[in-house]
Amino acid sequence: MMLMRTDPFRELDRLSQQMLETAPRPVAMSMDAFRAGDTLVVELDLPGVDPESIDLNVEQNVLSVRAERRTTACAEDSDVLIAERPSGTFSRQLFLGETLDVDRIEASYEAGVLRLSIPVAERAKPRKIEIRTADGSRKEIDA
Repeated sequence: MMLMRTDPFRELDRLSQQMLETAPRPVAMSMDAFRAGDTLVVELDLPGVDPESIDLNVEQNVLSVRAERRTTACAEDSDVLIAERPSGTFSRQLFLGETLDVDRIEASYEAGVLRLSIPVAERAKPRKIEIRTADGSRKEIDA
């Protein structure tokens, strides 16, 4: 049985990397983001990545995620018939708003998914403001 699939641009990239001995360009990782209560949750697909190779940095509200997936040993020692799974360096940058608390980011990695939990900053949460009236009664207004 023989498997065939053609993608001339992927093949051209692969051949130029082999012939010029250049490093492959960083590959973007798939991402989902949603809000769960007072937390922004970001999930990034990184199947087959060693958790030790994941690097997270925050600088001036820019979150940078880098990870590396190495090629398998059998692919290096044999004739590759099909190579669709990307290997090399993966990277992604997220621009975080001022309303998020970047000092309290939590990260976990399970089943090939990197999950980032970024809480909303206390200063950005809705709060009630108390107003005193002339007759001394008090009333709260949502701010």
